[in-house]
Amino acid sequence: MINLTDNAKEHLKSLLTEQNKKFVRLSVKGGGCAGFEYQWGFEDEKEDEDVLVEDVLLIDEICEPYIKGLTVDFKKEIWGSGFEFDNPTSKSSCGCGTSFAI
Repeated sequence: MINLTDNAKEHLKSLLTEQNKKFVRLSVKGGGCAGFEYQWGFEDEKEDEDVLVEDVLLIDEICEPYIKGLTVDFKKEIWGSGFEFDNPTSKSSCGCGTSFAI
């Protein structure tokens, strides 16, 4: 369902250590410049309707149609670092990189 690059997985693990949490949650919410946006959070418990990706990332199965096949990468660069999303279900995205349309 979702692919994490090695860089993304390593960064998520470091965030979990910093925040003293067990899981990172990735959600899709209505809003943003293009109609939908990715939202991050932290959790200590996995719910029954959650899909666990690579033992670090929780996705609520209700979000699956919006992010099926998503690849999450983390780019670390001199002028800024951040997550990048390659979402095959999106028809367009905003320049901010966290908002997309279906």
